[in-house]
Amino acid sequence: MNKKVENANVVSETKKITEDQLKELQGHVNRINQAQLQLGQLTSQKHGVLTTIPALQKELKDFQDKMESQYGKVSINIQDGSIQDIPEEADEQANT
Repeated sequence: MNKKVENANVVSETKKITEDQLKELQGHVNRINQAQLQLGQLTSQKHGVLTTIPALQKELKDFQDKMESQYGKVSINIQDGSIQDIPEEADEQANT
């Protein structure tokens, strides 16, 4: 019974890592948290861009249809705007 009294009087000490180790640990955790935050932001931006692309493609298709109604079936050089007729044979092959 004497042992129980001795054990009850013992105050346990809290062990800690050094201040430098704590700062290093906190730095690692903070960098991971920042990377995860950036990943979330990038994912959100990616989603926004992915939902915008179909609308942009539709705008291009509408513009191409407008150009075709004005100039017929032609190839337009995107660098200088020059127009070249598309041979009917090539046009027929593209549709098959």
